[in-house]
Amino acid sequence: MMETLSGLAPRPLRSMTRQLKGFVRGRLWLKVLIAMALGIITGVVIGPTTGIVSPEVIPILTSWLALPGYVFLALVQMIVIPLVVASIILGMASSESTAQLRSTGLRTGLFFIGTTLVAVLIGLMVASAIQPGLYVDTGGLEELRRPLAEETATAPSIGMAELPSRISEVIPANPLRAGLEQNMLQVVVFALLIGVALVSMPKTQARPLLELLGAVQELSMVVVRWAMYLVPFAVFGLLVQLTARLGVEALFGMSLYVVTVILGLSLMLLVYLLILRVTTGRRPGVFLKAVRDAQLLAFSTSSSAAVMPLTIQTAEEKLHISTAIARFVIPLGTTINMAGTALYQVVATLFLAQVFAIDIGMSGILLVVFLAVGASIGSPGTPGIGIVILSMLLGSVGIPAAGIALIIGVDRILDMCRTTINVTGDLVAACVLDRGTVPEPQGETTVDPASSQ
Repeated sequence: MMETLSGLAPRPLRSMTRQLKGFVRGRLWLKVLIAMALGIITGVVIGPTTGIVSPEVIPILTSWLALPGYVFLALVQMIVIPLVVASIILGMASSESTAQLRSTGLRTGLFFIGTTLVAVLIGLMVASAIQPGLYVDTGGLEELRRPLAEETATAPSIGMAELPSRISEVIPANPLRAGLEQNMLQVVVFALLIGVALVSMPKTQARPLLELLGAVQELSMVVVRWAMYLVPFAVFGLLVQLTARLGVEALFGMSLYVVTVILGLSLMLLVYLLILRVTTGRRPGVFLKAVRDAQLLAFSTSSSAAVMPLTIQTAEEKLHISTAIARFVIPLGTTINMAGTALYQVVATLFLAQVFAIDIGMSGILLVVFLAVGASIGSPGTPGIGIVILSMLLGSVGIPAAGIALIIGVDRILDMCRTTINVTGDLVAACVLDRGTVPEPQGETTVDPASSQ
């Protein structure tokens, strides 16, 4: 089995990451921050409080300004399925045997589930300690409380007899349908099964499909690069629309909630760095300096999938992680490692429970923990996915999903922060799971894995 795919060299990432690095050198993150500020200012100016624009024109004007944002989101969502599938399969094909693949896959899954659970517990801790929902003016919330009865209908319970069929549904009977519905857990299982099959095949038979998947990966990144040019305009337009609709007072009133989420994400970053130091001996400062470009691009785009090729190259060339580990762990982590997203969901759920004065109880808290861990695994690494998952989470514990209107105005900055944590977690996982890690270099020199092949 050791000779199945070992003769197939992985495709170089330089062509896919050169443009992404250009966005980092062009300070895309700074342009995004400027766009955020301008978007809030413009939203206030054209909002109903100033009277400069008539109320009938405001929705039309803000919708057109938000058009680049809609296009950006659509492009990323369109390409995330082929990009993730191709990257996972190609990463698995870098393994030399099914035994190595089985060992790496088991350790990767345990690491991601464990760190996601830690993130959820951190979110529970900071939200319970600070209780940001108690500081929000609840005078105007009667309208949101009204539909509570209709929105909180409980889902039918799953009995032991139905559980086996629910587990078997993880395997997609129709992979195309799973892709259309963006059921990422089924998509990931499909990619994993195809990857295992390819590793088990002779390399002469596997080569055509691997070459096709390599072309799909590069094609996906061309579309991603197109989407990158829209990022500042997307942020500007979407924030104009939200500020004009909600008002700047609502955004500022959510400041303690924002601080709570960012505090939780900062604690999760410290946990990652502690794990890195204890398990690999790497210095956190050296690690953060090496992964800075990937973090900045993740912050700018709010999409771990869009940053994936740069994250892989960072792991290989700056962290000196083996190609087989980097190209398997990071694409898989892009979909199932959503620790930052899970933390945010817990804080947001408890925040809205505090705002609406709903006591979800210990059973509700345990349900939130379980659902946050489960829902974050298999979520697409696209902007705004946290809000979609959150709407499902709220209904399960009796909180009106209409409460999302309170937090959507500040979600953009939080989406950027949690995506940065997710990408950092992918890189930490690759470091921890790499058994062939070389000592850290003392200078700026890096090793090019292509030169050693």
